[in-house]
Amino acid sequence: MKIKFKRIDHLQICVPRDREAEARQFYIHTLGLPEIPKPADLLANGGFWLKIAGIELHIGVEDVIHPSKRHPAFVVEDLQGIRDFLQAQGVRVKDYNPLPLYHRFSFFDPFGNRIELLEER
Repeated sequence: MKIKFKRIDHLQICVPRDREAEARQFYIHTLGLPEIPKPADLLANGGFWLKIAGIELHIGVEDVIHPSKRHPAFVVEDLQGIRDFLQAQGVRVKDYNPLPLYHRFSFFDPFGNRIELLEER
């Protein structure tokens, strides 16, 4: 059987269980992502859901967070303006060599989750 993938529905990243309020501050207030309702039967799990780039970003909670290379990447407009804004907010960024079609950098949430941003060259 050949699986026919249609689209990405959501991404999930995790934050420490005892820092969910800090995660809300970062993702909703600093990044400006709108929160969307989480199904009632999942509320007891903790975390919250957001809308980003036409998909959902689920912020889950875990007891232990390990550093990882896993990350989502989003194509954006005004990469330099975003970089300036994030740095003014004290958000850590990391530069990478450009790709053939994109300029790029990553930023890190307060929990070490990496999010890559790309802009067409």
